[in-house]
Amino acid sequence: MAKILLAEDDDDMRNFLVKALQKAGHEVTSFSEGLSAYEEIKQTSFDLLLTDIVMPEMDGIELARRAAELDPRLKIMFITGFAAVALHPDSKAPKDAKVLSKPFHLRDLVNEVERLMAA
Repeated sequence: MAKILLAEDDDDMRNFLVKALQKAGHEVTSFSEGLSAYEEIKQTSFDLLLTDIVMPEMDGIELARRAAELDPRLKIMFITGFAAVALHPDSKAPKDAKVLSKPFHLRDLVNEVERLMAA
């Protein structure tokens, strides 16, 4: 079981992801934008940051970069329809971050989370 912080601005997507991850046994705290998620990371320890890239107030790449500075052991996974943005060398995304491209099946997400946590 992992303690996961989820940042996703699409309400339906966020609710589906929370349900799938909780059903798989993970503890999930979720936010609809990056700034609130970052404030939570500053106060609470998590195993995994699961974040969309394109979000209001603070995008997922900035959130991941700041979160990795706070906790270098934090595992990071981007869920996005813009994988090329995350993978671009100039993005300043944490180099060990995993990218899962939308659309994906919820089972694929759970499998990727489990693989990342086992690594």
